Amino acid sequence: MEKTLVNLTPPQVKLLKEFKQEGQRSLREINRVNILLLLHKGKQAKEIADYLDVGRNTVSRTKQKFIRDGIKAALEEVLRPGQPKKYKQKQEAEIIALACSAPPEGRERWTLELLTKQIKKKESLETINRESVRLILKKTNVSLG
Repeated sequence: MEKTLVNLTPPQVKLLKEFKQEGQRSLREINRVNILLLLHKGKQAKEIADYLDVGRNTVSRTKQKFIRDGIKAALEEVLRPGQPKKYKQKQEAEIIALACSAPPEGRERWTLELLTKQIKKKESLETINRESVRLILKKTNVSLG
């Protein structure tokens, strides 16, 4: 099988070197720049992987992105959507409203455990846990103290 070489033009080499030196860059971005520069120098994927302490698949994927889509695509991070939100704004508003209301009789203030027990009684929030309640309150700067 014929190996595809990475031949960078002088402006591309200059762009990569400047990219590496400007601002704060993640280690992944720096590694991608170094992979392209080392491939341009004729280094093998195994050598590059060992030298940069990355996987050979990382070298291969970076090379393929460069060949297929160009230099910008090879350097950029692909956005990852993450886990979808489990609770909608209406449900979060109910939790916040309860936390801001007066505590149950015999208590001075709400605790996370107490809030969670109370919230679990509401329809569509039966499966909520203490950590989810804490994160919702933290996100909106609601203090129980």
